[in-house]
Parts: sequence; C-alpha cells; structure tokens
Amino acid sequence: MNQNNSTTLPVLWQPDLETQDRSHLYQFMRWLHTEKNLYFEDYHALWKWSCDFQADFWECIWFYFGITAHSPFKTVLENTRMPGARWFEGAVLNYAEHVFRGKNTEHPAIVFQSERHELQQISWDELEQQTAAFAAFLREIGIEKGDRVAAFLPNSPHAIAAALACMSIGAVWSSCSPDFGASSVADRFVQIQPRVLIAVDGYSYGGKSFDKTGEVGQLCQLLPSVEHIVLIPWLKQDTAPVIDHTQPQKPVLWDEIQSRFSASRLEFEPLPFSHPIWVLYSSGTTGNPKAITHSHGGNLLEHLKYLYFHNDVHPGERFFWYSTTGWMMWNFTLAALLARATIVLYDGSPGYPDLNVLWELAEKAGITHFGTSAPFLVSCMKAGLSPGSQYDLGSIRSIGSTGSPLPPEAFGYVYEKIKNDVWLSSMAGGTDVCTAWVGGNPLLPVYQGEIQCICLGCAMESWNDDGMPVPEGEVGEMVVTRPMPSMPVFFWNDEDGNKYEKSYFEQYPGVWRHGDWIQITKRGTVVILGRSDATLNRQGVRIGTAEIYRALDQIPEIRDSLIINLEKPDGTDWMPLFVLLNQGAEPDDVPEGKIKTVLRTTCSPRHVPDAIIVVPDIPYTISGKKMETPVKKIFQKRPLDKAYNPDSMRNPESMKFFIDMAEKL
Repeated sequence: MNQNNSTTLPVLWQPDLETQDRSHLYQFMRWLHTEKNLYFEDYHALWKWSCDFQADFWECIWFYFGITAHSPFKTVLENTRMPGARWFEGAVLNYAEHVFRGKNTEHPAIVFQSERHELQQISWDELEQQTAAFAAFLREIGIEKGDRVAAFLPNSPHAIAAALACMSIGAVWSSCSPDFGASSVADRFVQIQPRVLIAVDGYSYGGKSFDKTGEVGQLCQLLPSVEHIVLIPWLKQDTAPVIDHTQPQKPVLWDEIQSRFSASRLEFEPLPFSHPIWVLYSSGTTGNPKAITHSHGGNLLEHLKYLYFHNDVHPGERFFWYSTTGWMMWNFTLAALLARATIVLYDGSPGYPDLNVLWELAEKAGITHFGTSAPFLVSCMKAGLSPGSQYDLGSIRSIGSTGSPLPPEAFGYVYEKIKNDVWLSSMAGGTDVCTAWVGGNPLLPVYQGEIQCICLGCAMESWNDDGMPVPEGEVGEMVVTRPMPSMPVFFWNDEDGNKYEKSYFEQYPGVWRHGDWIQITKRGTVVILGRSDATLNRQGVRIGTAEIYRALDQIPEIRDSLIINLEKPDGTDWMPLFVLLNQGAEPDDVPEGKIKTVLRTTCSPRHVPDAIIVVPDIPYTISGKKMETPVKKIFQKRPLDKAYNPDSMRNPESMKFFIDMAEKL
C-alpha cells in the first residue's frame, strides 16, 4: 500500500499564539519545566519522553491534576509486560468523585435535546441530586461494589445520572442503546450477570416511535440474574410502562426513586485503582461480543489527559459528540464533565428531519467542541450542505471526527463550507481503550487528510509482518509497544486471560496489535488506511479498504460503498465493489468508467474492481462500522449464523441482497 506523504499537503489550520499559550498542553509543558526541571522544545520531544519514561509521565499526570486519593499509590507501574501491567498499586479513588469536583453554579452540567424534547438544561445541583437518589436506591436494594447494573437507555440525562450513581458506589455500569435487538442485548449483558436492569419503554428515531416494552420483557427472561427492574417512561411519559417479566419484584419507576430519595447525599466509595468502572463490548458481528472491562483509575487518568491536552476542553465550554449509549464515545462524552465542561446530549437521528439538525443544535446550544463521525461529515459534503452560511457557528472552536478515516476531501469541506478557522481534530481509538490513540493537538497545524499526532503516553509504531518498524511514511500494522493505564483490566468471564491475550497479543507477543493499517509521516502526523483484518490481498499486494473509499468519495454519484476480495482455490481472486447511489439515481447511472479511472489514477491498477454492483444499502454495525468481513463470509458460503449477527446491525435488512447474490454464485 502506498500513501502520499508529500510535504506540500495544504495546511488547513494553524494555532495562533493565543491559542497555544492558553492551551492546557502548553500549560502542562510549563509545569514540567517549573516543577520537574524538564524542558521540551516541541510536542514531539514531549511525546517521546512520555513513552520512554512512562512511569514518570503518568506520575506527573497524577500530580498535575491533583488526583483525590483516599490512600496513596505505592508504585506507579509494576510488571511492564503486556498484558499484565499493574498501575498505581495501593491507590484508592473514585472516578465519579472527580466528576463532581467540578460542580458549579455558573454553567449547567448537561444540555439535552431529542427528536421529542426541546432544548433543556440540567444544573450541576440537579445532576448531583439525581445521582445521589439513584445511588441511595441501589444501596437500599443491596447493590454493592462489584455488582453489575445494566442499562437499556437512550442518550438521555437519566443515563448520565445512573452511570455516575453506579460509579459512586463501586457498581459496574454497562449500557446498550434501545435500538439494539433483545437477543443482541442479552448476548452482551448475560456475560456480566447484572442484578439491576434500567430500561425505557421505547425510543424515537427518524420521526418514528419504537415501542420496546416487548423487548424489555424478553430481556427479563433472557437475564435470569436480574433481581430489580427500573423503568423510565420515555415514549409515554405520563403512563407507567407495562411489561411481561419473570422477576417477583414489581418494576420501579425512575421518578418514584427520585422522589423517595430526594434528600439523599451523594457519597463516594473509595475503590482500588483497577476496580472495574464499566464494561464495553466489541461489535459482535461474527460472534459473541467481547466484554471489555475498564478501570476507575485507568480511565480517569486517560480521560483527563486526552480531554485537557488533546481536546483542550476548558471549564464552561460545551462539549458534544453525537453518540448512543452503545458506543464508547458516550462514555467519552460523559468524561468531559471531568474538565468542568457542559456536556451536550442529542437523542435521535442525525438526518431527521434533515442533515442540518445537528448544525442547528450547535447554534442553539452554543456548542464549543462539536464531535461527530466521519460518515456524517462525508454525507453533509455529498448532500452539498453549507452549514457555515446557514447557521451561526461562531461558538464552535473544534470539530472532532472519529468512527472511520476522514477523507482529505472532507477535511477541505469542513474549512470551505462549515468554518474556515475551526480546529479540525480527527481522532482514532476504540472501545478497547475507551479513548483515542491518535488525535488532536492545539500546538500543531492541521494537514489535509492527516491526524495531527500520536497522543501522549502512547508508544505507537507501524510494523511489518516480521515485527519490525517500517520506515517513516510507509504503511504497516498499528502496534503499541508499551502499556497504558486505560488498557482493559480484563475481559469479563475470561478467567485465564486467554481471550484477552488472543485479541491483541497473538501476532506480536507482548505488543498490542490494534488491527489498523497506519502510516506515520516524517512530521509525526498519522494516516489510517482501514482495518487490517479487512485487507484486500490483491495479486500479492495488500490494499487497505480506506484507500478505495477515500478515492470513491470524490465521485458525487456514489453515496456509499463496500469492497471485498474473494480468494479462489486456484489462486486467482475476484474483487467486487458494491456501491450505493445517491437518491434519485438509477442502476444504469452508475459511472463505471469514472470509478475505474479514479481508482486507477488515485491508487493503482490493482485497486480497480472486477465488478461494480449497485446495492440497495450498505450494511453497518450499530456503532457505525462497515461490515466487510461478514459480507465476505457470506460469499464464502459460511453458515449465516456464523457469518454475521443481525442484532448487532443498524440495518440488518441490507444483508438480504448479499445473501441472495451469494446463493446464485
């Protein structure tokens, strides 16, 4: 795979001196100089030190942010081998306690809007009271530290308060969005055996209401460990939901809990640094989702580091990321409360009533940091939207993008049609670490098509198959050679750690392989070229799917695309490209000649597909990932129940086309 590493790439944004001086990252560098007698001439020197002297760096993070510890740590890092590194042994703390350190009366804690709710604000006092009430309820019913609480909730203030309540008492939080199917939710939650289930009666999306009381009843049957059910009327707010359930206890309404425990005081259970805070899940498209367990201390330090130094979030600023409770960016948005920011939540479709809905929200809510997915920005670009001329986006200081690689054309679109002086902060990380490995930097320029930097404390390299670093500017496997505090403490129900080890350390023992193709440029920027497990092995040459998608984004007739490569027993292969055309286009309108020319000239002749096939839809996971590998398995005639899990999909009906086509081949 080749990727342009030209030094002539356009610089789209350059921080001015005021931005640099005000940034938390610059203030940290000054603190290191004053307090530790450490001087770094630029960010890259600071990054190298943060990786070479890990224990020193993370100890500095601890003291710089003044971590509230109920007992001190004995050592910063023990056993540096991965997996198995132990961080801040002896330290006792609580993530939620650090959230409420920032409570104030000057700014709201939450600004919320949904398809059915007008813009509203929740003060810090209200959030604290709701959190305290739910924590008191959990204590009364016997929930103790280490017990699991599962949530089937939309992106609402209830979810934030409930999660903080669980953290405050040491219960382990886990959530799924109500657009998940019951069996998909059960596949996740049954692994952790929750004692409490919090759920809504339904949700709204795209202007439609979806009743979920039947699914909640199914969950109660599929989760025999659940002893208590908490219900939130969401669709019918004046009517208590009626569900069929197997538990002897009567479901309790959220508002009843809030009323009964309204006088409760919020208290924080001191917890070991590595105590589980929440369980997140892999996509589960081809098997049971992995129950990835994170820690209070590891996530606390990592979120402080990223939100302050790489997102540069300041007190009172408004932090938004479009997400659901089933994606780690929801947890990351909650984490912005650590930076004393106001978090902005939106529940609903980003395309209803049209693609302007989130830009309108940015104006009304005064969003400072606007976070979204790369596909959303590409969709706005292809729809010809010009948000900057339609809305007052003066409050926006940064636009964040994640979920998949952001193509260079979308970088240009942001500056041409959204805001010409905005800081575009493309980032990439994952559920595995609940943060970003690479992302924004308020001290560095933004180059078109490139992520600004590798983040502090992340010893990232690009390797070949032999486990050797590739030269600067070449493409290789993304690896992390040294541990980070936010790496999972374990997978739930993986007593011997075998599943954890196989997930990240099988190819390079002791080194984390993330599964992405990356290019680290000579200037320290990063380009991600797609998942290495979806790599197209084409005539002996490995091709990253992101290269092809990036090239196709130049073609206005194409709304979306998916490509696979099928290796045949005789050593040949067949590489079909599936394209979704823009609305109103007919199958005969597919610009085959243009597609082949663009791929041949932008990439190489090997990137040109053997067939171009128009499809009614492109399959995605609920968290927004294209499903190349499941589609390939369908064409390999794998059993359908082994090829993909429809309950893990945003649009399961999209698979019918591929199934029907594969049967005819």
